Amino acid sequence: MSSFFLKGLTGEVVTINDPNYESSRQEWNRAIQKYPLVIVYCERKQDVVNAICWAQRRRVGIRIRSGGHHYEGYSIGDLVLVIDISRLNGLTLDKKHHRLTMEAGAKNTEVYHFVGSKGYVFPGGTCPTVGVSGFTLGGGWGLSSRRYGLGCDRLLEIELINYEGGIIKASRYCHPDLFWACCGAGGGNFGVVVSMTFQLPKPRTKPITLVRFFYVGTTKKKQEKVMDIWQKWLPTLDKRMTLVTSFYSADGEGLGIFANGFFYGSPNRARKLLEPFMKVEGFRLELEELPFLDAVKKIEETYPPSEKFKSTGRFVQRHYSKQELQAITELIQQPAKGSVYAAISFYALGGAIKEVGSTDTAFYYRNARYILGFQSVWVKNSAASANQKWVRERFEYIKSITEGSYVNFPISNLQNYEREYFGENAERLERINRRYDPYNVFRFPQGLR
Repeated sequence: MSSFFLKGLTGEVVTINDPNYESSRQEWNRAIQKYPLVIVYCERKQDVVNAICWAQRRRVGIRIRSGGHHYEGYSIGDLVLVIDISRLNGLTLDKKHHRLTMEAGAKNTEVYHFVGSKGYVFPGGTCPTVGVSGFTLGGGWGLSSRRYGLGCDRLLEIELINYEGGIIKASRYCHPDLFWACCGAGGGNFGVVVSMTFQLPKPRTKPITLVRFFYVGTTKKKQEKVMDIWQKWLPTLDKRMTLVTSFYSADGEGLGIFANGFFYGSPNRARKLLEPFMKVEGFRLELEELPFLDAVKKIEETYPPSEKFKSTGRFVQRHYSKQELQAITELIQQPAKGSVYAAISFYALGGAIKEVGSTDTAFYYRNARYILGFQSVWVKNSAASANQKWVRERFEYIKSITEGSYVNFPISNLQNYEREYFGENAERLERINRRYDPYNVFRFPQGLR
């Protein structure tokens, strides 16, 4: 590609002729294989400005990438310009006001280690290499959410570069409509977020309890029983505890149940809260009292460097009957050919998440009970089509018993996706998008229109 064609781009510019193009174009989900025209690793805000202006002059589509963890790969694309902000990852802490300002390329692990080493907690995500900006702009569920709210609930201010290359600072007091929209619907829309400021909880001297439990000798009936216990137990759960519980079928292991999470209290109290699950035979509980940062590290260790998967998530709004629980567990009894792991996962909502109104931020589904995640993981490329089809077919049943999809757990080909992701906030979001991106420069599959 000629230097004349690339004139105006700054930062590290990667094209198909570069030896590191193959590694640069890879998303965390290796099932996503897209071939962008240009990838720009931005190291200054001006690099982002230059990339936006270049793309418009050349009439090239734009994708915005931080951690590269978008489930459907919308942070990359074929024949587009990828604005990669992962090197914009500076972090500063205002100890007096307990505020964290981060450049928007910082990853979960970088933020956790920065604040955790100083005695703070941060309500971030679970996977270490997820970009905190993408996590937050989509709402941001994590293992501290029932205690401290979603990631977006701690957001005070954003700095965004718009379609003209101008820098906008948005908060509750300045461009409040844009700030509202970015608290749950900002990923890829409106512009490129380059900086975020969060209000941190006050420093914590007490350790937290890392919770893990599983069952030996799992059967389909046992999975149904534990699901039923979960749905009865969660509505009155102490908001200091946030768990995700997975019901799975794994190659070489068979059926299983595994849960992990954080409890901002003692192991003894955690044990008491989990007593309903002990009634099912085979229950095994592991509780560790640890500093927040050590607990985060234990969670981080469970993630591989990459995977090939198809995954999504929907909001559960009601109690399920025995017949419905049987149908839910039936979904994973026969995994797709080549699957090494198929799972239904329940991500706990409620607590501090519910204390914010459905229209107070763009994250609409505040009153949902939990997120029902669904996924299949494979290793061989030849298994991709069968696994993707397997998830898509079963998604239709999940959609029929749930209301709304979580935008951070998206799925392609979702009808009326704006309404599905943003509920009654969708129309307001479309109006805000027309104001801040009138020419739809930041368009992508399932972007606001």
